[in-house]
Amino acid sequence: MKTHENSGSLGIAISEAVEDAAMRDDTKYSLGSVLNHVLLHQTVIGQEAIAQMEMAGEYPDVVIGLRRRRLQRTAGLIFPFMKDRLAGKTNTRFLAVEPASCPSLTKGEYRYDFGDTAGLTPLLKMYTLGHTFMPPGIHAGGLRYHAMAPLLCHLYDQGYIEARAYPQNPCFEAATLFARTEGIVPAPESSHAIRAAIDEAIQAREEGRSRVILFNLSGHGLLDLQAYDDYLAGKLIDDFYPEEKVREAMKDLPVI
Repeated sequence: MKTHENSGSLGIAISEAVEDAAMRDDTKYSLGSVLNHVLLHQTVIGQEAIAQMEMAGEYPDVVIGLRRRRLQRTAGLIFPFMKDRLAGKTNTRFLAVEPASCPSLTKGEYRYDFGDTAGLTPLLKMYTLGHTFMPPGIHAGGLRYHAMAPLLCHLYDQGYIEARAYPQNPCFEAATLFARTEGIVPAPESSHAIRAAIDEAIQAREEGRSRVILFNLSGHGLLDLQAYDDYLAGKLIDDFYPEEKVREAMKDLPVI
C-alpha cells in the first residue's frame, strides 16, 4: 500500500491472506464470497424461500438482495427464482441494493479486474470500481469491496437484475422503523434491503397495485449499536463515491 493511513478493505484482506498462504507449503487459499462456487452452494436460501412462498400461496413480484458482504446470500436468494424468469414462466423483478459509498454496479465498469488490492488473484470479469479502491470508513458499507460476483454481474449486464444505491442515513431510518415495528434490530448492511423493500411498498401503494415483495434479512445489528447511536445523534454522514475516482482507478486495470 502507498500509505498505512487507511481504513482497510476486503481487497487488502484478500491480498494479505493470499500472501500468507503463498509463503507456506502446508497452506492453500480458496477465494470466497465473490466467486461462483460460493454463490451456488448458498442457493439453499432461495429454495427454502420458494417453499415458504408456496406455503403462503404467493409468488414474489420483486426479490431484493443486498449487494455487499452478503452478496453470496443475495445470489442464493435470487438464483432459484431466476430459473423461472429465464424459462419465461414469471416476470419477477430482481433488485440488488448497494451502498452509495461502494457503488460497483451503479457506478463501476464491467471489466476484467483482480479480486484483491495487490493484484495476486486471477482476473475476473465483473463490475468494479478498480482493485485500488479505498472506501470511506462508514457504518453501512459492509466489507467495502471494490467489485461484484461474476455471475451476478453477468445477469446485471444482461438486464435481468436491477441495481439501486442508497446512502447510509436513509438505510438507518429504514432499519430503525423495522426494529420498532418488527422487534428485530437489523445489521446496518441489511438495512439497504429493508430500505428498498419499504420504497417498493410505498411505490405500490401510490400506484394502487398489490405487490409481493421478498427480501433477505441477512443479519442482526446487536454488535452495531454504536452505529445506531450515531445515527440517532445525527452524526452519520452520507458519502457518495465520485465517478472521477472510478475513472482514475480504471487506468490501473489490465486491458483485455
